[in-house]
Amino acid sequence: MATTASTEPLAPASNVASDTLNRASGLWGYMKRNPSIIAGFVLLGIIVLFWAFGTLMTAPEDAKDLAFAPPNKRPSLQNPHPCYTSENPRELCFAYDNEERQHLLGTDRLGKDILASFSQGIPQTVMIGLIAGSLGTIVGTLLAFAAGYYGGILDAAIRFIVDTLQTIPGILILIIITIAWREVGGGEMTFIQLALIIAMLAWLGPTRVVRSQVLVMKQRSYVEMARLSGMNGPEVILKEMMPNLMPFIVANFVLAVSSAILASIGLEALGLGDFSSNTLGMMIYHNIWYGSLVNGWWWWWSPPIVVIVILFIGLFMLSRGMDEWANPRLRRRF
Repeated sequence: MATTASTEPLAPASNVASDTLNRASGLWGYMKRNPSIIAGFVLLGIIVLFWAFGTLMTAPEDAKDLAFAPPNKRPSLQNPHPCYTSENPRELCFAYDNEERQHLLGTDRLGKDILASFSQGIPQTVMIGLIAGSLGTIVGTLLAFAAGYYGGILDAAIRFIVDTLQTIPGILILIIITIAWREVGGGEMTFIQLALIIAMLAWLGPTRVVRSQVLVMKQRSYVEMARLSGMNGPEVILKEMMPNLMPFIVANFVLAVSSAILASIGLEALGLGDFSSNTLGMMIYHNIWYGSLVNGWWWWWSPPIVVIVILFIGLFMLSRGMDEWANPRLRRRF
């Protein structure tokens, strides 16, 4: 008696699209129930809008020192810069106009337009955080899975290195590395190089926290079933464990970016950054160097502080929302 092989029909494209829309609507519904994520995106959106406004209203040359400005904008006896000639430059700096645009946030002691400095400094600061945070999260996640899944001598060695380095203040290690790097490079330092230096320690946190999750997850029944089905170690990690830990890894990535930005601002405020850049940390450094707070130049020192506070609160709220998404015990239902 002849038998015919039965085949299951493939799911139509409409069902796949419907499933994708349902997942997207479910994610959007969860975001609406999670005020932390919404608050984080709103605050970061304010930073983006402020950067876009500064980019539209200023020109790149406005963010340069007057010594490097075009000849028609350099101060001279016939065209003195008010911040250099007035004992109380507040009103003059606000009213200073170079025939093309007005300095909406005033100028600093170097003659740089503050709004133009923000239009360049915000992307540079965020770039430092993204580079250091990405490298730290990738390296830390790989080491965490290797240590937590395989265990043994590898786990002991990685745990010993992480525990040892975390007992030393990270900012002290970064200061020593940065000074040595500047000596080797002839005193020059770019903000990309600063991001790479910060990334040297950015993997410690992700390694520790992700490893603890891997130790718990590898005891789950579905991981045991994957092993019994013939999967090797890398396959179990990539196909079974990593997808389930991805929300947790994303939350730690946001935290790593925030920590990297904080470290960069600290190093730059000490004068260890890129003097040719306009990052938020270098703006703080110039404020300290020229004593803007003592001299009452509030339009110079207050904007970077406000931007830094909004940026860190936004990243914190976003990380908190991601943590609630990754940890079911922290999810709140409304």
